[in-house]
Amino acid sequence: MKTDAFNAEPRSPAVELEPDQLAVVSQGAVIYQQYCAVCHGKNLEGQGNWRQRDQSGRLPAPPHDETGHTWHHPDQMLFTILKDGITSLIDDPNYATNMPVYGDILSDQEIVAVLSYIESTWPESIRNQRATARE
Repeated sequence: MKTDAFNAEPRSPAVELEPDQLAVVSQGAVIYQQYCAVCHGKNLEGQGNWRQRDQSGRLPAPPHDETGHTWHHPDQMLFTILKDGITSLIDDPNYATNMPVYGDILSDQEIVAVLSYIESTWPESIRNQRATARE
């Protein structure tokens, strides 16, 4: 799972997203609106210029729709970023980010629900590509 500056071993438990489970996706949509939409957008559109660091050196929140890069990352990495924070995966503990750590706020199941909701919104072609990569 090592990608660029990301560490090879996640600390979080193995996860399996459930983007086809209506109850899970519905729960994830509610949690997303409560915790994520303020930065990542009500419609998963992210913040403007999300690839460019702002004046404080931090990256704006990326989109989670198909125009962003979220779908490029493995499920485990996405889960770990939400649960333990991005600094748990990179070699720089001083990395500046606005992304909160949700491990003490959301349960593992709620994190899976949010990620399942996000994946459920992606076009079939992207979802198929991800499903193939999981096999």
